[in-house]
Amino acid sequence: MNHTEISYEVRRLELKHSWNLSRGSWDFKENVIVRLTRDGISGWGEAAPNSRYDETPESTVAVMEKAAEVLADFHPAEYVRFGEAIQQLGDGQTAAKAALDMALMDWVGKSFKSPLHRFWGLSAAETPITTLTIGIDTPEVIREKVNEAKDFPILKIKLGSQDDREIIAAVRAVTDKPLCVDANEGWKDRETALRNIEWLAGENVVFVEQPMPAAMLDDIAWVRQRASLPLIADESVKQGSEIPQLAAAFDGINIKVMKAGGLQEALRMIWMAKTLGLKVMLGCMVETSLGISAAAALSPLVDYADLDGHLLIKNDPYRGIAIDAGKIVLNDMFGVGVVER
Repeated sequence: MNHTEISYEVRRLELKHSWNLSRGSWDFKENVIVRLTRDGISGWGEAAPNSRYDETPESTVAVMEKAAEVLADFHPAEYVRFGEAIQQLGDGQTAAKAALDMALMDWVGKSFKSPLHRFWGLSAAETPITTLTIGIDTPEVIREKVNEAKDFPILKIKLGSQDDREIIAAVRAVTDKPLCVDANEGWKDRETALRNIEWLAGENVVFVEQPMPAAMLDDIAWVRQRASLPLIADESVKQGSEIPQLAAAFDGINIKVMKAGGLQEALRMIWMAKTLGLKVMLGCMVETSLGISAAAALSPLVDYADLDGHLLIKNDPYRGIAIDAGKIVLNDMFGVGVVER
């Protein structure tokens, strides 16, 4: 084959529990799997479209169709140049770009006969503990979810609704484990945000993620000056160019490959955040083991991890990283390290 071939398919992922956030609820997700083939080697990637960023399976497929035409003459061995071409496919649609870049780096790892973390010079022994996320739900279901997560030493709790205190009470009825809290932009004024954060400081909470809407950066900075818990940006940051302006409002950032537009940009973001003295969390969307394993290749570099998206679905079509008592366990397979089940 003397050109790069790109193909794709939409996969419906059934969720173990309804996925409830402050801005909506879902029982399934539709992700797009992409395959990049050249010189007898295939690299695989995954897109998890997010409606928060005007992404749908249809808009993702449209990017794939464009990529198949535009990138045919690029060789994946020149992965930096290839990655730059991916970013030029149009504005936004970072999940689609992430899938293409993921497939590119999977191809590169396989071409070099190296696991991706080793290709980047990282040690599998230095992976962090990942949280397991508990979505907004009834107290009964929350207690059930927490019991199911008994092997995880730290949990991530979704808040940002009118039932925040009932949710924490339900968690605390079952466990006293440390918690990370994600408000998903749910607190709409700074006094409410500060009041909630100070209450959470007495509930063995490690940090609070995205307490207020991303557009309210000045208000978040006001809260940070007064809060006794660290604040982590999520919706406030997608790509590296946005990081410098966040340093006065947050103590750290949550980097998601799907928002970054790929593994290469996520790696650049990690180093930029470290340069600015920010803590780094590596997060995810609802993804299969393909997307999660790709992101996990970067995990030895970060302070916190929330790489549990594959654990939230019933029909994961891939096998990749393992989780042992919460610790991310990388494998020695080449590339991102997954095989089909």
